[in-house]
Amino acid sequence: MVLKQAEAGVPIQDLVRKYGISEQTFYRWRKKYGGLSTSEVQELKQLRDENRRLKGLVADLTLDKQILQEVLAKKA
Repeated sequence: MVLKQAEAGVPIQDLVRKYGISEQTFYRWRKKYGGLSTSEVQELKQLRDENRRLKGLVADLTLDKQILQEVLAKKA
């Protein structure tokens, strides 16, 4: 992990060159993920993926509900 290597003393310039990221990206990652263990970062990613999936399901169900309401309104 890039952040762990930086904590171990590897110069940031070397890391951004090695991994092909910008310094801004490195510092954004450090601000966002600094202090988290690898397992915590993986869990955070899994939770975000699950949240994205659930939001999609809610959007689909909301659309289905609207369509059904429009059909019922036309029949009335």
